[in-house]
Amino acid sequence: MHIDILTLFPEMFSGVFNSSILKKAGEREKFSYNLVNFRDYTENKHMKVDDYPYGGGAGMVLTPQPVFDAVEAVKGESAVKPRVILMCPQGETFTQQKAEELAGEEHLIFICGHYEGYDERIREHLVTDELSIGDYVLTGGELGAMVVVDSVVRLLPEVLGNIESAPEDSFSTGLLEHPHYTRPADFRGMKVPDVLMSGDHAKIRNWRRAESLKRTYRRRSDLLDNYRLSEEDQELLKKIKKDEGT
Repeated sequence: MHIDILTLFPEMFSGVFNSSILKKAGEREKFSYNLVNFRDYTENKHMKVDDYPYGGGAGMVLTPQPVFDAVEAVKGESAVKPRVILMCPQGETFTQQKAEELAGEEHLIFICGHYEGYDERIREHLVTDELSIGDYVLTGGELGAMVVVDSVVRLLPEVLGNIESAPEDSFSTGLLEHPHYTRPADFRGMKVPDVLMSGDHAKIRNWRRAESLKRTYRRRSDLLDNYRLSEEDQELLKKIKKDEGT
């Protein structure tokens, strides 16, 4: 996968791409990236990329020309049709399912805006996806792009050390992930559940499934509304509700 990120502040990404999993994935050539300052593409003699909105109003709006030219420049180097992603608080809320979808692409282009917003022609004629990481507003799209890139790249083949890690993540299965424990078995009187040290893989698997359902019911019961429960899951959930007194 190749990722182009159009931003007025490329220096913001240095820590993200040079740390932890993303750094290792880049070094192992599991993905490549290019930071593009779209100010370099402006035709304005003062190097401006924004202007006052027609009709009046507060703030400044990103002009279409530098963004269109920057996207067309990086597209021209691509052998495949890229997904062009606009980071925007009005966009589709980013989910694990969307991350899995994007992880199947070969080329992603992110547009990170600033100021009051984008000229609408960018939204209408240039992008394929609009994404938001939540119902709040940031000073720019960079932080949102970092979140999306991190969640997508970790799903690429051989990026994570354990190939079973990603499929078991919260939201990948549709439920929240079960609790985890490690050594010591007894820490200040707080003990690891006996079943996890039993060596009985069937019992461990059932315990984890039950704990995943319990955690989802307690914290994000809305996820169960559209989740297809097996007969065994339904029985487990009935027991959980009974134990919870609901």
